[in-house]
Amino acid sequence: MPLLADKKAIVLGVANDHSIAWAIAQALRREGADLAFTYAGESIERRVRPLAASIGVDRVLSCDVTKDDEIAATFAALREQWGRVDIVIHAVAFARRDELKGRFLHTSRDGFRIAMEVSAYSLVAIARHAEPLMQKGGSLLTLTYLGAERVLPNYNVMGIAKAALEASVRYLAYDLGPQEIRVNAISAGPLRTLSSAGITGFKAMLHHHEERAPLRRNIEAHEVANAALYLCSDMGSGVTGEVLHVDAGYNIVGM
Repeated sequence: MPLLADKKAIVLGVANDHSIAWAIAQALRREGADLAFTYAGESIERRVRPLAASIGVDRVLSCDVTKDDEIAATFAALREQWGRVDIVIHAVAFARRDELKGRFLHTSRDGFRIAMEVSAYSLVAIARHAEPLMQKGGSLLTLTYLGAERVLPNYNVMGIAKAALEASVRYLAYDLGPQEIRVNAISAGPLRTLSSAGITGFKAMLHHHEERAPLRRNIEAHEVANAALYLCSDMGSGVTGEVLHVDAGYNIVGM
């Protein structure tokens, strides 16, 4: 029997066919989950709808995570169509491109606010609306990066936002634990995605990671997706509030 037979999952943050969220969505679908996708803006919608159709998904909803009414409308639609939600994949992050170069010291007030609101607070807002629809055994999963724990040149304000995101995972896990809803994060190694394209020096980051990770390679998106299956299925039923590194071991290395 598939790992996620009869499960209902919403995936927020698919940007294109190179995104980690897309790899996770494919894995969830392969293991029997019924899916819904969201998008923010027409340009993303044009990418997401064909991807959804390619795996037999017709629930594609507009959801700008900076607008509470759109989040509420998304989960209201899922309540009407499904009656419940078992899995939430939060793969939403954003910082202005000019904030991802140079010195963190020069981060603008507005740039800081935007990065925190989209990349960290959105998980809290989504969890609040998902909670009434989630039953025992439900799972929320978000994506983070090592820049939340260590200084990585040019990651700048996104590192701060990811640190806030990881703390939010722990606090949400505590709040939702009594309902047996689990909240976790995957800290993935660097991958070529739409988001990473905005980081100055990203190619050098990939090369550095490949040279120094214990496995002497970069990861692939399907490896993150496999970890997501573990955390979202009954195989991870005893795991909550955790940040699981899927980075070829890079996070353990000092010199």
